[in-house]
Amino acid sequence: MNNLNFYDRSFWQCIDELINQSKIIVDRPKNSAHPRFKDFVYRVDYGYLDNTTSADSCGIDVFVGSEENKIADCVVCCVDLLKRDSEIKILYGCTDKEKEIIYKDLNNSYYMKCIFICRDKTC
Repeated sequence: MNNLNFYDRSFWQCIDELINQSKIIVDRPKNSAHPRFKDFVYRVDYGYLDNTTSADSCGIDVFVGSEENKIADCVVCCVDLLKRDSEIKILYGCTDKEKEIIYKDLNNSYYMKCIFICRDKTC
């Protein structure tokens, strides 16, 4: 257990490298509706990292916040009972308020629940 900090740093270095080597595509801008679930409105810009693959065979999901100095300081681990899958979403440059919004929005359904995993205990 003494090496946990090393592995934590290595994880975040991998996340940073994915972001630095990928184009962020925001395909669901803030205040836009989900394409299939029209009642769900994205209150923070949402998209994916181009040329990456997640559990759903699409790009790795990313929320892009309004912080000026953007860093990835949180990932969200989600379990979706309807799709019967799980995946992570990266929070990139999100303010504390945006993190709170994302957390509430993603946990607002019986069918999907999420937890945050934060870098350096930032949330």
